[in-house]
Amino acid sequence: MPAQPTGDCAPADGRLPEEATRSLGSRPFGVYVHVPFCATRCGYCDFNTYTADELGTTPGASRAGWADAVEAEWRLARRVLGASRPPIDTVFFGGGTPTLLPPADLLRVVDTLRADPGLAAGAEVTVEANPETLTRDGLSALRDGGVTRLSMGMQSASEHVLAVLDRMHSPGRVVAAVADARAVGFDSVSLDLIYGTPGESLGDWRHTLDVTLGLQPEHVSAYALIVEPGTRLAGRVARGEVASPDDDVMASMYDMADDALRGAGLDWYEISNWAREPRHRSRHNLHYWRDTDWWGLGPGAHSHVGGVRWWNVKHPASWSQRLGDGASPAAARETLDEATRRLERVMLGLRTIDGAAVADVQASVGPGALARLDGLVDDGLVQPVPLEDARVVLTRRGRLLADAVTLRLT
Repeated sequence: MPAQPTGDCAPADGRLPEEATRSLGSRPFGVYVHVPFCATRCGYCDFNTYTADELGTTPGASRAGWADAVEAEWRLARRVLGASRPPIDTVFFGGGTPTLLPPADLLRVVDTLRADPGLAAGAEVTVEANPETLTRDGLSALRDGGVTRLSMGMQSASEHVLAVLDRMHSPGRVVAAVADARAVGFDSVSLDLIYGTPGESLGDWRHTLDVTLGLQPEHVSAYALIVEPGTRLAGRVARGEVASPDDDVMASMYDMADDALRGAGLDWYEISNWAREPRHRSRHNLHYWRDTDWWGLGPGAHSHVGGVRWWNVKHPASWSQRLGDGASPAAARETLDEATRRLERVMLGLRTIDGAAVADVQASVGPGALARLDGLVDDGLVQPVPLEDARVVLTRRGRLLADAVTLRLT
């Protein structure tokens, strides 16, 4: 599990500088809700998650008290945001495995947010789910309670690939879960895939894409496997038990995915994300890529309001204890100056179909910006930049080399 970033001390009452809250409501506002619980730990995962065995009987760390602590943190958020807090445009339950919890716990949080400050008209409410934790009754409860979007961790349609990833579900369980989701009325289903797993062939990946498209999802995320330090998978690679992912093979897999998904009517809008229509894009994730505002609830959750970014303590017991004492669970925070925010807008904007503003690139890079852009166009990494558009958008080859493009531009 990665260490938290360092930053300045966060005040115990969670208050924000007046200049950070002054512009509240001028940008969309989202809420991320972190559910840190998993039945087992997947070998590749370095997220802030815990199994029941890892948590044991630590006071304040149980699933039973999670919703109470989330509500306590939202009461603190309401005080900090004040009367100008805007309606919530998106809610995203991530994890961990949110669907390990009873639907009633998740919907209790939705109801709390709906009561104050309220959900914006047409708000997007997403729940991440593992297929083996879903039942038709549970899905029906979530749909009836206001969840509008389901994001399911499919990862692969090949048994041996799922085994290397330590996933508990079978490929058939994904098919059944999607059918149940459709039966209870979900019309926005996202499937999350991973490619480049040791032992996964191009044929395996083609099969996964075929099965995925056969389920007709409105949204697909496809992520290259990263072997994170400290994970069980990293240990297996280091011991030579499995091979390290091959960059050339993963590039071929990305090309294959882009061809298949776009051929089936899903267009890319972020390097790892495709949607059938703009309305099916993850509006919550777009908050992150567009430098808007969001509040993160839960252990280890990150937040950003008006140029101030902070992150909560990671362990559920510490997070719960601070809230029980009436204090903010923030571990630290940082205030971003305009130059840093502009640079981040370039870095994150480049990941999306909207691209980065040429004006931001010029302000960040200086007089040599246009020459750098011309070089990237010549190398086939960014699309030609029409003056009337003034956005820098990656080509498909540029998407594969996005980090290198960013370095050349910044």
